[in-house]
Amino acid sequence: MAELIFFSGTMDCGKSTLALQMDYNHRVRGRGGVRFSRNDRAGESRISSRLGLETDAVEVFDSTDFWEEVMLRRTQGQRIDYLICDEAQFYTPEQVEQLAKVVDEIDVDVFAFGITADFRTRLFPGSQRLIELADRVQVLQVEALCWCGRRATHNARTVDGVMVTEGAQVVVGDVDMVVEAAAAPDAEHVPVVGYETLCRRHFMRRVTAHGANLMAQQDQLLPFDVDACLWRGSGGPGESRGPGSKA
Repeated sequence: MAELIFFSGTMDCGKSTLALQMDYNHRVRGRGGVRFSRNDRAGESRISSRLGLETDAVEVFDSTDFWEEVMLRRTQGQRIDYLICDEAQFYTPEQVEQLAKVVDEIDVDVFAFGITADFRTRLFPGSQRLIELADRVQVLQVEALCWCGRRATHNARTVDGVMVTEGAQVVVGDVDMVVEAAAAPDAEHVPVVGYETLCRRHFMRRVTAHGANLMAQQDQLLPFDVDACLWRGSGGPGESRGPGSKA
């Protein structure tokens, strides 16, 4: 029987890589399918992995009707056994319901891949509806890492390396953004929007890799609520405690 399966995880955990691998596995077994995506980092009508894999896809818009997309292809004689739906967090709840209908009414497997929560730790509407309707929700086993080395559990949005918690839910950016410590003059500088995966501790404390690097470079005493033991000379385990260090 066909299934609607939602593969979820943070950024950088291999969702798009798995989507491309699953598409390959089904195609080499003679099954026919369609790849869908929305707002991929490589541009419109693409599915891309940070490992360098990339292929074409059908771009999803708010006006896209998955039931009509499948029925149109079938009436044209195309074999449709499964759908690969990448960046599914950006789909509307109505589109997720259309995917469920495709599974239930015409036995087409749907493999959806997406982030569960946004940079504010709020569920994306598409992800929420997938959790509500999917036959199975599978959290990817490849763990993304925080800059401190712990397992990353949250997606953070940064502007010039500084974590922000307000703004539009969807803003295109990538985890590969690198922000220099010395910014350009305000009159010429265009803020760089990026994304970073953080463990819960550093998400709650709003400590990004950029901020941690600045603290380390300045060799300053760290605030009490930051993991002071992560920086050399801060009085962490194995080091002598200097004046002003926290017990």
